[in-house]
Amino acid sequence: MTEFAPDAGFRKNGKIKAALLRHRALSKEGISERLFGLLFSGLVYPQIWEDPDLDMQAMELTSSHRIVTIGSGGCNMLAYLSQSPASIDVVDLNAHHIALNHLKLAAFKNFPNHEDLVRFFASPHEPGNSALFDRYLSPALDGNTKQYWHGRRFGRRRITVFNRNIYETGLLGRFIGAAHLLARLHGVDLTRMASMRTVQEQRQFFDAEIAPLFDRPIVRWITSRKSSLFGLGIPPQQYDELAGMSESGSIAPVLRQRLEKLACHFPLSENYFAWQAFTRRYAPKGKGPLPTYLKPEHYSTIRGNVDHVTVNHASFTEFLARQPAASRDRYVLLDAQDWMTNDQLNALWTEITRTARTGARVIFRTAAEQSILEGRLAPALRSQWSYFEERSKQLTISDRSAIYGGFHVYGKAS
Repeated sequence: MTEFAPDAGFRKNGKIKAALLRHRALSKEGISERLFGLLFSGLVYPQIWEDPDLDMQAMELTSSHRIVTIGSGGCNMLAYLSQSPASIDVVDLNAHHIALNHLKLAAFKNFPNHEDLVRFFASPHEPGNSALFDRYLSPALDGNTKQYWHGRRFGRRRITVFNRNIYETGLLGRFIGAAHLLARLHGVDLTRMASMRTVQEQRQFFDAEIAPLFDRPIVRWITSRKSSLFGLGIPPQQYDELAGMSESGSIAPVLRQRLEKLACHFPLSENYFAWQAFTRRYAPKGKGPLPTYLKPEHYSTIRGNVDHVTVNHASFTEFLARQPAASRDRYVLLDAQDWMTNDQLNALWTEITRTARTGARVIFRTAAEQSILEGRLAPALRSQWSYFEERSKQLTISDRSAIYGGFHVYGKAS
């Protein structure tokens, strides 16, 4: 079943802000943290930007596994359901993400067919999508979720965003839109990437049209400021990690390298992340890939497993603190640890270690290439986990979303 935690009302996300704050309010760092917390309190990720196919390779899921994952846009937990795990506990501090996760689960359970699911979540400019919601989803939702999607924003019900294009909204969607506008002002139409027929053509378009943008003065100026990249979901701490990776201390070379991987290392026919970045939508019907959770071959299995999911408005640490010892098998942290202090990191891993069964695995991403755990976890905790370093390197290379420096896999030592 799906459920709301008792504290999941759609108020301001004070927990998010509290989790980010490290410095005094009026310091330069403190102002930056509070601005990011304010922006991150709204809808951030209509689509998750972690590759769930990579997750499933790393986790090697079986029907006995019990998973805890950060929710974000919800695409990941739905993809995991294709492997029929015993249970998935979704946690997230962002109430907008909680509502989106509930909506996606309700759609699988209540839409009459796969075509309606794809129309609703993968087809922009479908004015009948809100009518689909009213007929099939609204009657099945709990009170808080129903209130959220019926609520009005700028005079329109929130659910009408699916009549337009939800992937153009949210913090990340608007950032991508701003990047498209900036490129057009320099004479580059990023949507032309979708017309490239081979990886070689993708490379030629990137080298000739996109790469030179990073040498433009306005782009160098924008990428030198932490706040300008908050729309990518990059908090101040992650910005410092990325800037430290280049000799110039600028984030521009790192962003160029990540975008080059997204544009050139995978065929467009296999990479829906590239479609979102360059066209702000998924490929039109039959012309490109869909996210794993929307593929027709997984529809029946995911639909049959929806009741294996619970959705909780809580932090990872506080959720695990309420769970029995040795009760979970797989943990998906996304990139959340990049934001954490040493105290927060150790508190999280104390609960992971306590609740982990023998053979448990933890997977996560980092903005930089190296694992964030080394040298920061208390030795008593670190000694209980093995780092699958070579496997982590292989999976990092295969990451289609291309925005992270490292993908990391740890296993509970026997």
